[in-house]
Amino acid sequence: MVEIELDGKKVEITEGSMIMHAADKAGTYIPHFCYHKKLSIAANCRMCLVDVEKAPKPMPACATPVTQGMIVRTKSEKAIKAQKSVMEFLLINHPLDCPICDQGGECQLQDLAVGYGGSTSRYEEEKRVVFHKDVGPLISMEEMSRCIHCTRCVRFGQEVAGVMELGMIHRGEHSEITTIVNDTIDSELSGNMIDICPVGALTSKPFRYSARTWELSRRKSVSPHDSTGANLIVQVKGNKVMRVVPFENEAINECWISDRDRFSYEALNSDERLTAPMIKQGGEWKTVDWQTALEYVANGLKQIKASHGAASIGTLVSPHSTLEELHLAGALMRGLGSENIDHRLRHAEFGAATTDVRYLGMPVAGLSQLQRVLVVGSNLRKDHPLFALRIRHAARMGAAVTALVADTPDWAMPLANTILSPASHWVSVLADIAAAVAQEKGVAAPAAGKVSDQALQMAKSLLGGERKAILLGNAAAHHAKASSLLTLANWIAAQTGATVGYLGEAANTVGAQFANAMPGAGGLHAGQMLAGGLKATVLLNTEPVFDSAAGAAAAAALNQSEMVVTLSPFKSANLAFSDVLLPIAPFTETSGSFVNAEGRIQSFHAVVKPLAETRPAWKVLRVLANLLELPGFDFESSQEVLSQITGAPTLEASHVPAARLSNASQSDIDLTPAGKPPVVATIYQLDSIVRRAASLQLTADARGAAVSNATEESLA
Repeated sequence: MVEIELDGKKVEITEGSMIMHAADKAGTYIPHFCYHKKLSIAANCRMCLVDVEKAPKPMPACATPVTQGMIVRTKSEKAIKAQKSVMEFLLINHPLDCPICDQGGECQLQDLAVGYGGSTSRYEEEKRVVFHKDVGPLISMEEMSRCIHCTRCVRFGQEVAGVMELGMIHRGEHSEITTIVNDTIDSELSGNMIDICPVGALTSKPFRYSARTWELSRRKSVSPHDSTGANLIVQVKGNKVMRVVPFENEAINECWISDRDRFSYEALNSDERLTAPMIKQGGEWKTVDWQTALEYVANGLKQIKASHGAASIGTLVSPHSTLEELHLAGALMRGLGSENIDHRLRHAEFGAATTDVRYLGMPVAGLSQLQRVLVVGSNLRKDHPLFALRIRHAARMGAAVTALVADTPDWAMPLANTILSPASHWVSVLADIAAAVAQEKGVAAPAAGKVSDQALQMAKSLLGGERKAILLGNAAAHHAKASSLLTLANWIAAQTGATVGYLGEAANTVGAQFANAMPGAGGLHAGQMLAGGLKATVLLNTEPVFDSAAGAAAAAALNQSEMVVTLSPFKSANLAFSDVLLPIAPFTETSGSFVNAEGRIQSFHAVVKPLAETRPAWKVLRVLANLLELPGFDFESSQEVLSQITGAPTLEASHVPAARLSNASQSDIDLTPAGKPPVVATIYQLDSIVRRAASLQLTADARGAAVSNATEESLA
């Protein structure tokens, strides 16, 4: 540790730190533009010049290492004069756009110009002009004349996103930030460049010119998409979601969010929204009131139960639904006498019933500290952008990342070893790695495997280092031999000292297990229900044609039901085979909880009122249960439902009990090749909200997925 004097105060800081770090620790603000705590130091804006005793000139606080006994003054006449001089240079070419700039009200340059800028300019020459660039549907680079060349966006791409999509060309006043070869910005994390731009050079294209920042109310929420559980600030104007930005939480998403989290809000304001209950009569859809719709559903369920028995009724639920909705959906089915409920729509294997909750096996933040990682069956960068970000950071710190996947991974990080194998042979390949570990340790292997060179390299990698993890991706979870993969992963982990975890597909994959949204004794699992085994089907927030392993075959199977009830925020959901459409609130219009991959329970409130006749799904399920005269549904709030699930009177932010979290496996290892490849949704087809976000569907990832799907259909 080194002790310095900063504005008359003693500050103790780690040796090798910069003056800026000491100022952050002491709570002293030093003006800056290019410095960002999550990025490398560039020292190119010079706004953070400070007065260091015995230094011949002002020094940049972000790039000056501390030394024992150093005396620093951040507010001396020398420092202030230097900072004002830098501001004068920065404003020479800056356009006078403040009245129309989208960044107005949250612009660092604007804020600091008040304190450090002059009231007049000494420069009379013409300002430079930088032509606008079209870099895709998400980021606007229309006003690049505002750019001050802080290079935050460039460094973000290189260091955090892992892809250098932006760079600086030319020199002096001709310098400009560009995509170099006039390409689009296609990173799944690109929207973070908007947040870290200190001026209005990079702005949100969907949000552009739609509201002023001071008109927006800011409300906390949680992402409803992948299993990270990213914390969000949802910005609202006139009961309409206008923008979504990250809420900083170092334990979960740091200060970043994925583009899926940021731009999916467009679907919430689209014409696709279902605004009132609808019933199909004589092949035509009729709009009805809630009482009529719910009585129709309740009477239909009663009649089908009387005619065919409770076992003919089932519910398929989305793991993107809230914990409370999942619990009440299960309670409703069980109240009717049916155990037919499941959230595992994309799974190909349904093992024996267990109370274990499959999870990440470690805290989310721990991914950044790993030294050895084996990822099985995941397109890590696209399936879990924020997990990939953390593992990328670990790789930059020297971690050896290895992969067992079907296609060449483009994870934007260095990989120590990669085994490319069809998904049908993953169990055999993992058995080979286990055999190599067994050979190295002199123990018996759990299954007959061949010790190949690649398997041996992976085994040696996992046997080295200290903090290690074997992570099973979406394709491994949905695999036809998922239990064999887990058993082998557990054996390898036990021998190498690693943890085993599932990356988790959806916002509430862990929560669905915790809420017991799975079939009980004698109940049908999702595969059986989607094969046409039901007379009445309730679909909660899911579209089986897109969300299940059955795909298009799900429509034919569900057409066999006497009644299909869809609870969805969107009017186009399941139109082909539904009999009733009930408009339920998306995450912005309801309160509830999501459980992320590590088992962390995060509750949130509605940020806007429900649209038109839309109602929160937990309320719809409660009223439906009351009409069915089922006991135990007298809830006044979602918090009461949560309390019943957890057994705790209040629960703002906690975890699933540790006793429930387990990735243990007792199944036999089956080395025979699996059948169909696992079904995994692409990045912008994951759930009903993302699928209807217009700007996301214009991205390269969405277009590429559409071409791939069209090719598969033509070959089928």
